Amino acid sequence: MRNLFMLHGKKASNNIIIILTAILSFMLIVSLFSSETVRATEQSTTDKVNSEQVVDDYGAAVYVIPVEHTIESGLTAFLKRAFKEAEEASAAHIILKINTYGGEVTSAEAIGKLLRESSIPITAFVEERAVSAGTYIALNADKIVMQSSSTIGAAAVVNGSGEMIESSKVISYWVERMIEAAKHSGRDPAIAVGMVDPGFELELSEIGKQKRAGEILSLSHEEALTVGYSDQTLESVEAVIQWLQLDKRAVVEVKLSPAEKVARWVVDPYVKTVLLILGIAGILIELFVPGFGVPGIIGLLSFILYFFGHYVAGFAGMEAIVMFVLGLVLIVAELFIPSFGILGITGGVSVIAGVVFAAGNPMSAFISLLIAFVVAIIIVIIVARTNKGKLVWNKFILREKLTTEEGFLSAEVKTSLIGKEGITITKLRPAGTIEIDGERFDVVTAGEFVDHHKTVIVTKAEGTWIVVRELVK
Repeated sequence: MRNLFMLHGKKASNNIIIILTAILSFMLIVSLFSSETVRATEQSTTDKVNSEQVVDDYGAAVYVIPVEHTIESGLTAFLKRAFKEAEEASAAHIILKINTYGGEVTSAEAIGKLLRESSIPITAFVEERAVSAGTYIALNADKIVMQSSSTIGAAAVVNGSGEMIESSKVISYWVERMIEAAKHSGRDPAIAVGMVDPGFELELSEIGKQKRAGEILSLSHEEALTVGYSDQTLESVEAVIQWLQLDKRAVVEVKLSPAEKVARWVVDPYVKTVLLILGIAGILIELFVPGFGVPGIIGLLSFILYFFGHYVAGFAGMEAIVMFVLGLVLIVAELFIPSFGILGITGGVSVIAGVVFAAGNPMSAFISLLIAFVVAIIIVIIVARTNKGKLVWNKFILREKLTTEEGFLSAEVKTSLIGKEGITITKLRPAGTIEIDGERFDVVTAGEFVDHHKTVIVTKAEGTWIVVRELVK
């Protein structure tokens, strides 16, 4: 049994060592990546020219930066990197190509602040749409140019299901942010309110439009131009640059690096929840089912993707990764070192802290972790039920029955004495000693007393018990 435990403990330890080695290797790669690859990306994208090229005979360059798809924390990190590049290159102008249905309010606020604090003039070029959070971002730019057939507005706050939030507190907060953005660019704040508050009524006589209660205001490119929410209608970035009289300048189009594309995908709330489910379930299944296989690889890759994405997005520091790895080490140690749960609890807290602090929104990450844990436990239970014979703890359980039928005898079998007669050597009260065929046996009666030198007969023999009764002749 001890050898079996040592053998399986060794297999489990090997699996654990492989997992932890891979995670530590990942930490090293991330560290090198952040100091070399990411830094190189910050200094040179596919379409970026170096600082010597930026300042040519015609002056500083124009930076073109895309604001596309969902507004979320990954996009915020990318824009911070892009604006930093533009600042370092002393760019003449920044053009934001906006095409989005909106996204997270917190991310939109962070991007709006980034625009307001920039010392470089900014023009928002709306391609197709700048809806919801996209409108807020556009209003924080110095100029707005819209493509024909594009729209702007419909900036009401909605929940994850796309349903409008009716909380007056939430609406009031977002109204204030929109008013602030509209005033920043010298535009009518009342129109900004109409884009957010469904209860607000507004008459727009310039375009023959009335915003009634229950409606959310949205403007076409023509309407926006008429009411001052657009400064020009143009069809391309090149046309915008020419309109700005910067067509002689070098143009730097900043693009998402491969790592940033992964980061934008990973930080999505739904994606990170799925990664946490796969990570937790994969590691637990690997610990309970011997052999380093597919579940362990999937779990390991899921956690690597989670931390890599949040690291590249600028949210996860090395301390979050260290906390996570330390937590795993403590949880594994609990399996081998009796600590009355201290190591396991400490490790669990450390793992949770690592996952939560790695995210841009700790509360969102905590909720994702709770959901992932519940789903992962269900998956582990299902796998455990379908692989009962393969579970690690089965190797430590003695399942063989030591029965007489299997040839195991716990004591000398005395059933052959049944029916034999003997003489009592001592009184049976009700236990005593008798002699059968010259051999002494300890016996008992069914309760009656028998005097010595009496004849008795064996009626039952079970284990070490021999039951007799007095034989009356």
